[in-house]
Amino acid sequence: MNVDLSGAAWFKSSRSTASKDCVEVAHLDGGVVGVRDSKNPTGAALIFTPAEWDAFTAGVNDGEFDRP
Repeated sequence: MNVDLSGAAWFKSSRSTASKDCVEVAHLDGGVVGVRDSKNPTGAALIFTPAEWDAFTAGVNDGEFDRP
């Protein structure tokens, strides 16, 4: 999937602090979502379809990725 990220508005969680490394997210055209490493903003980004992003966020909300 080729996605133009040049105009993306990247943001971090409101829980992030200036001293912590985290991921950044951008909501793109067509409902596609980009995710990148905040330490490497010019590096590669993961691109998720709307269905993939919805499945991921549902899993997070349901505790699917919590440590045992």
